[in-house]
Amino acid sequence: MYNSESNTKKCRIVVDAMGGDFAPQNAVIGAIQAYNENKNFELFLVGKEDEIKKVIKENNLTYDSSKIINADQVIEMGDSPTNAIKTKQDSSIVVGAKLVSDKKADAFVSAGNTGAMMAASTLIMGRIPGVGRPTIGALMPSKAGTSLVFDVGASVDSKPKHLLEYAIMGTIFAKEIYGVENPRVGILSVGEEESKGNEVSLAAAAMLKKTNLNFIGNIEGRDILEGSVNVIVCDGFVGNVLLKFGEGVLSLLKAKFKQYASKGLLNKLKILLVKNAMREILKDFDYQEHGGVPLLGVNGISIIGHGSSTPKAIKNMVLRANEMYEKNLIAKIESSIKQYSNII
Repeated sequence: MYNSESNTKKCRIVVDAMGGDFAPQNAVIGAIQAYNENKNFELFLVGKEDEIKKVIKENNLTYDSSKIINADQVIEMGDSPTNAIKTKQDSSIVVGAKLVSDKKADAFVSAGNTGAMMAASTLIMGRIPGVGRPTIGALMPSKAGTSLVFDVGASVDSKPKHLLEYAIMGTIFAKEIYGVENPRVGILSVGEEESKGNEVSLAAAAMLKKTNLNFIGNIEGRDILEGSVNVIVCDGFVGNVLLKFGEGVLSLLKAKFKQYASKGLLNKLKILLVKNAMREILKDFDYQEHGGVPLLGVNGISIIGHGSSTPKAIKNMVLRANEMYEKNLIAKIESSIKQYSNII
């Protein structure tokens, strides 16, 4: 178990060097960039040792090779998640998850096969006592404040008690990581009225009313972008559709700007004049700025990244893992879940 007070020991972070479309290059470079930026943690790279060393040498990076953990197998993006973690015991994902499970590491970061990462985190690292279903959360850009959606794909179906768990864990994450003092919680539904929703959302609302969470009731899709609610809960099917739609917005906007600029020199000059301002505005839409998404509810820190993660995205994933450790999120989630065990 994790201590309830703030962690004083350095976080031991394992990075899957073989995870992602551009591994090991991006994973290794990004992880070492994170370490060079903040050396208040221990960094371990897991994967094919020779390939990791090659990236380090070719990019003139400085890294203690004794902290490379060899794993000869790789779970590919097209592999069946549960089958892969059974048959590829010497894969970087399985080895990394086992290090956390065996308490030889505190956090595991990977941009590899998402399903395998979730399966390994849940089955190997295990769940926090009392958690029925872990959840993936994602930050959504909004007009004001912080908007986090749980669940965005850890599971496609949820029971009312799972939505309650998402709200509990999401509240802690919003408070500890984003500094929201008393996060407002809402259930994503088809209307704001209490009577609106399906059986799951209506039952979850009844359970949330029994807690001391800052539950405001139902919210609609447009409320996410308003930023008036900090933690939005829904089942993973709806959440994943919402996440993928949001990811497509940035590429659409970039395409629109490019089309506009291609229509003439004057248009191109207009775009150049506001280029820096647009870059800052669109930063909130860029997954690289936030790195990966946390899998909350497992007994260890698990950060899952996009397959196309750049070194910058990997770097931010590692730094987020360290922040979660320093804020002692696992112990705080366990304590809060236990507090509401009579409702769950």
